Amino acid sequence: MYPSKERPFFGTFVEQQVKGLQMMGVEVEVLLSDRAREGVRAYWRLGRTVRERVGASPDLVHVMYGGVTAEVVTRAVPGVPVMVSFCGSDLLGEHLPGFVRRLMVAYGVRASHRAARRAAGIVVKSRNLRDALPRGLDPGRVRIIPNGIDLNRFKPMDCGQCRQRLGWDPDRFHVLFPANTGAPLKRLWLAQAALAAVEREGLASDLHLLQGVPHKEVPVWLNASDVVLLTSEHEGSPNVIKEALACNVPVVSVDVGDVAERIEGVEGCFLAEADSASLAAKLHRVRKRNARVDGRTKVDVLSLENVARRLISFYQDVLALGNGGVTRGRSGSIQKVAQGVCRT
Repeated sequence: MYPSKERPFFGTFVEQQVKGLQMMGVEVEVLLSDRAREGVRAYWRLGRTVRERVGASPDLVHVMYGGVTAEVVTRAVPGVPVMVSFCGSDLLGEHLPGFVRRLMVAYGVRASHRAARRAAGIVVKSRNLRDALPRGLDPGRVRIIPNGIDLNRFKPMDCGQCRQRLGWDPDRFHVLFPANTGAPLKRLWLAQAALAAVEREGLASDLHLLQGVPHKEVPVWLNASDVVLLTSEHEGSPNVIKEALACNVPVVSVDVGDVAERIEGVEGCFLAEADSASLAAKLHRVRKRNARVDGRTKVDVLSLENVARRLISFYQDVLALGNGGVTRGRSGSIQKVAQGVCRT
């Protein structure tokens, strides 16, 4: 996953991680295996392609999603440590309709397990993803490092001006639902049921789908909203929650991924049960409070620079041990990283 002209919203978290590493002086070369455009054909030549690109001698290869891509790359690359970032459905799976699609999801999870056993280092975005890794892995090879956010881009803005820019009614209660992927696991139906319950109780509200919006425009949508609503079946460390907090926008969410950890202690943010009545009750509390939250200080540790420092520290540890835990005699410094990005 990586942003393109056709899909500017796709994989922005990878682009932001690359930006953070580059800001810290790391040379990053991106190899995109474009599954979204090419389908399964993207995998056919991936092993050969990545071997050819590794000939340019990066210090380390970092695969930015699990599944088939990670399995292929960890098997194909000789002599250079390969790390894998697991982000969500690559380890947790996904409930999709149809036997063939369910079979593909199950195969992707098994491929993630094989990749994890071979990887020199593993990054997971949250504790629940760490717990979903296959048993028997050396815990020293695993780090929990959430995606960073650009605090220069995501910051409080004037709500009224943002609503005017988007053409939103200033007198209604505006709920933002992150729906970029359109995946069933986001449970749009549950958000819609919660809004229907809110409206039955007399609160005039609008549900806005954050879908197909370029990343540079997302701060406007966040700041125009009264609240961000997350109803996902599962997540890793959803960026939209951290971005909302950076803009001091309230959050109502089911207990998923690391959301509870992110909003802990932030007055005006609420966890709800995964039912429309509980979600509606929390939305009403946000409306009654009618104020922004103090969320920005909570996510300062997740700036692009801070997260890049944590990644570089892990890169250095992996280099010091080498591929498979055998010392390679390198100095442990990081100069160049090749990041392979794809979604299975």
